[in-house]
Amino acid sequence: MTKYEKEIYFIINHSAEHLTASQVFSLMKEQFPGIVLATVYNNIHKLCQAGMIRKLSIEGSPDRYDRIQRHDHLICSGCGKLSDMVFLNLTEPLRRQVGHSFLSYSLQVFYLCSECAKSASPPKSP
Repeated sequence: MTKYEKEIYFIINHSAEHLTASQVFSLMKEQFPGIVLATVYNNIHKLCQAGMIRKLSIEGSPDRYDRIQRHDHLICSGCGKLSDMVFLNLTEPLRRQVGHSFLSYSLQVFYLCSECAKSASPPKSP
């Protein structure tokens, strides 16, 4: 791995957030002031292709990048907040349903976070 790949891998795997390429670029500039955004995109693409990180695509939002460790995601339909969640491993039931082996699955559950749910609910009458 190149020094850029190593640093991007480290940043994504040690972040509590699901970072966009622009956010990774901002963090990379601290250590590598001469780096350009295209270099970050190219190295992120290589890491995704190698199966070392994964891309999260959510309609209406920029792609985000995440560690490979098995987990799922909660996505607020109101504000777009993205949170990690570990649901029951569905691999075996899905294999039985699909009828044959598959490489992986990604579960995204859409909901309203507590803040959005508060603002979406009608005001209570006195």
